[in-house]
Amino acid sequence: MTSLADRFRRWYEYERDCNAKSLEMLASVPVERRGAPEFQKAVDKMAHLVSARRRWLHRLGRWPETPPLFPPGTALADLTAQVADTEAEWVAYLSRLDEGELARELEWEAADGHRYRWDIEGILTQTFGHAWYHRGQIAHLVAALGGTAVDTDYILWCKLPQLDAPAP
Repeated sequence: MTSLADRFRRWYEYERDCNAKSLEMLASVPVERRGAPEFQKAVDKMAHLVSARRRWLHRLGRWPETPPLFPPGTALADLTAQVADTEAEWVAYLSRLDEGELARELEWEAADGHRYRWDIEGILTQTFGHAWYHRGQIAHLVAALGGTAVDTDYILWCKLPQLDAPAP
């Protein structure tokens, strides 16, 4: 049986693939549409995903500073390196993830000034769901701008084997 820690590692491999697809989606927007406010909104949503992941890394003691939660005006050209740096640190963190770490409770102060406590399992679950939510928004904005939206559903990434022929 696969451990929960192993499942989180697998799900992060899926998220890394989705990050690459999200960057490809953004790059597919025609150059003449990149001055539109909707394009910057889509880029900023991807930058928000990176910042949210970095913010959790900071709370876990693995990122040097608290990044802004909604960095405005991020350049598309800057996202690739930001994604790569963030992913490298998450891969390193998840490589040592075990059941003890998943049960550990973390306390932090949120942007609203309130303090919270949650176990690592809940935090990791939140980060994955948060990414799914915003990737859908990015795909919607990209399609409206004339770019190529990509379906990043988990079931497609898993490449399920077809068991029978399609019905006639």
